[in-house]
Amino acid sequence: MTVSNNNLLEIKNLDISFIQARGAAHALRGIDLTISSGEILALVGESGSGKTVTSMSIMGLVPTPPARVNAGSLLFKGEELIGRPHAEMRKIRGNEIAMVFQEPAKYLNPSLKIGEQITEMLILHLGMSKRQAVEKSLEFLDVVGLGKSRRVLNAYPHELSGGMKQRAMIAMAICCNPSLLLADEPTTALDVTLQLQILKLIRSLKATFSMGILFISHNLGIVREIADRVSVIYAGKIVESASNKALFENTLHPYTSALLQSIPDAKKRGHRLRAIPGSVPDAENIPQGCSFHPRCALASDRCSQEIPMTKDYGNGHSAACHMVQ
Repeated sequence: MTVSNNNLLEIKNLDISFIQARGAAHALRGIDLTISSGEILALVGESGSGKTVTSMSIMGLVPTPPARVNAGSLLFKGEELIGRPHAEMRKIRGNEIAMVFQEPAKYLNPSLKIGEQITEMLILHLGMSKRQAVEKSLEFLDVVGLGKSRRVLNAYPHELSGGMKQRAMIAMAICCNPSLLLADEPTTALDVTLQLQILKLIRSLKATFSMGILFISHNLGIVREIADRVSVIYAGKIVESASNKALFENTLHPYTSALLQSIPDAKKRGHRLRAIPGSVPDAENIPQGCSFHPRCALASDRCSQEIPMTKDYGNGHSAACHMVQ
C-alpha cells in the first residue's frame, strides 16, 4: 500500500470511546488529520478536547479496554496502525514514531542516568554496541544544545534543570531518527526564555532531519510561531484546519476566534482579555448538535440540533460551523 498524497500520517474518521461503568466517554468523534514529512502540524484546543488521546492513539498507547475504537483508520507510511500486534508497535515506537511529553520529570526514569536511557533506545532499536550507543548519544546531546557533555550523560534527571531535562528527552526521542515526532505541549512547564529555545530547537529538527512533527498545544500564540498548518480540536472533533497564515488572517470558526481573543497581546496594553464562557463538555455528555453551541455567541437554534458538516473553503482551509458562509 502506498501513502496517498505523500502523507506520512493519515488519520481518517478516528472515533474512540472509553467504556465505563456509568456509560461511554466519547473522547474522539471522527477526527481527520494528515502530516507530511518536513512539516509541523499543530493540534490546538483546551484541556479535555482530545489532543493527548490523539497522540497516544498514534503511539498505540491507549489501553483497549477500557478504550474502544468505534471507527476509523490510522495510516503511517501507508500501513494501518490500528490493530497492530503489540510486538510490532514496540518496534515502531521510539524508532519510527517518537514522543516528547509535557513534563519530562514524570517520564524520565529517576533511577537511571540520562546516558543509560538514551543508549537503551539505540541498542534496542538499532542494534548498536554499548560503546557505539554512548558515542551516538553524545552526538544527539550536541544536536539538542547540551554539547557533547559526558557530565549530562552521567547525570540523573534530578541533577538537571527543567530545560536540560526537556532537551535530554528530545535527544532520546530523536536518537533513532524517527520519521514522525509527537510533541505533547513540550514547552508548558518552562519559562518564556526556555520556551523560545525549545521552539527554535524543534524548528531546527524539522529542517535538519525532515521529520513530520505533530505539535500539541493549547496556546495559539506559541502555535503561530512554529506551525506550518493548524488543526483546532474541540470535544473530540476537528472544527477548523488551515495553513498557519490562513488560520490567523481569516479565522472561520467561532471557537478558533475565541481562542485567539484570549491571547495576551503586548501591543494592546491595558486591553481586557476575553475569556471563553463555560468549559469543554465532559466526554460523557457531549451536547446535541454542534458541541460548541452552549458557549458560542453566534449560535442559532440549528446549532443546538444539527451537527455541522466539515466544508472546504479553498486552499485546504476547512471548518465545521453552520454560521460560516
